[in-house]
Amino acid sequence: MAALEQYRSAVIAVAVVVLLGLGGVIGGGVAYWLTAGHYRPIVDKQQDAISVAAQVLGSCRTTTSTMEGQISQQNLALADLRLAAEKRAKEAVPIQQQAAKAAGEDYQAANRLQQERTGGDPEAAAAAIIDKELGL
Repeated sequence: MAALEQYRSAVIAVAVVVLLGLGGVIGGGVAYWLTAGHYRPIVDKQQDAISVAAQVLGSCRTTTSTMEGQISQQNLALADLRLAAEKRAKEAVPIQQQAAKAAGEDYQAANRLQQERTGGDPEAAAAAIIDKELGL
């Protein structure tokens, strides 16, 4: 009888362990199901927000690369304009000097003519020019 009693105790112990294990599995499944039902809409909303943010980021990166290319082209155009301006300035220096020399000669000739008309006196020439400008 003692063996039967031990067998019976062992069967009860195994049944309790199996029932506890089964309860744990069923309880875990129910908990997962409840948790998934609660958090699924939140996770879906966050995934949609991430998708939109990724699209915006891609658009920003495309725009950035386009703008970088345009800025590079503008910088090249500005450099070309600076070089052209420097070239024009260098080319203009001898022309300006030549024009100043030619104007100086004309200015000296005009002064001589004015002095001849006023008798060679620079003061009288200056007075005559000022009177003419003022309409006197």
